[in-house]
Amino acid sequence: MQIVFFGNTKYSVIVAKSIHNEYGLSSVVTLPDRPLGRKKLLTPSPVAQFALENKIPVLTFDKLDKTVILSNAKDLSRMRASNKLRDSSATPQNDNNIDFLVVADYGRILPQEVLDLPKKAPLNVHHSLLPKYRGPAPAPTAILNGDKVSGVTIIKMVDEVDAGPILAQKEYTLAPDETTDSLLTKLNTLGGKLVVDVIKNYDSLNAVPQDNSKASLTNRMSKQDGYIDLENPPTADKLDRMIRAYHPWPGVWTKFEIRNSKFEILKFLPQQKLQVEGGNPMSVKDFLNGYPEMKEIITRLLEG
Repeated sequence: MQIVFFGNTKYSVIVAKSIHNEYGLSSVVTLPDRPLGRKKLLTPSPVAQFALENKIPVLTFDKLDKTVILSNAKDLSRMRASNKLRDSSATPQNDNNIDFLVVADYGRILPQEVLDLPKKAPLNVHHSLLPKYRGPAPAPTAILNGDKVSGVTIIKMVDEVDAGPILAQKEYTLAPDETTDSLLTKLNTLGGKLVVDVIKNYDSLNAVPQDNSKASLTNRMSKQDGYIDLENPPTADKLDRMIRAYHPWPGVWTKFEIRNSKFEILKFLPQQKLQVEGGNPMSVKDFLNGYPEMKEIITRLLEG
């Protein structure tokens, strides 16, 4: 069984581990090293780190295209761990030994030439009960909308984003304090087991087309999504959902003026924690001890 895994985040690693433990991964495809931390040191993605630790060949692409992918297709499963691309001028090879591609939180759209590579299917682990919440942010959208039930779907990928036929689904009931971080951890744990089952039973599964009339689309989040206007604040219930939906990113934040007429950035964290930018998370009580002038505003925001 030759399986190529596409992923980038710590949540992707959960799925990659599940597949690797059952079948072994032929190789992984992830994004190039990114500068992280205060020193902006180039750091491999969590998926690249997992692969290198387990001696799985690594390919890094910032952009996927026909020439680069097909020139690597024949040897993809046998490449030694490396972050270097092979010569993209090499003659494209249409024959390969890849059975499945599995995509989990990769962060890039795969072109049709890549989707056509596996002999059996390109599979995607999607964090919603499709066709609900297609697109890049299904987990935070579910929390933001106050959904009680979410889930994970395994689809056979097509050239339209998240529109492929459904091979398996699993529901998950959200906890009252669910954050995007905890939800993605749980959905990828479920998804990792589910995609292993799909691979094992693929030849006997019936792919069910999605009802496009019931499809909804999520949008990519931005830092501004988490901003709170203190002149027009959300209700306490909506703020709670925002805090949980936007954790760990982009976070919920606002600006407030302190006594010397300077502005501070205040971040709202899960479990009713607050954090002044540059400081440590603290309880509401401790924050108000330092900024008593904010008591009325904070009380109104958190208690309604």
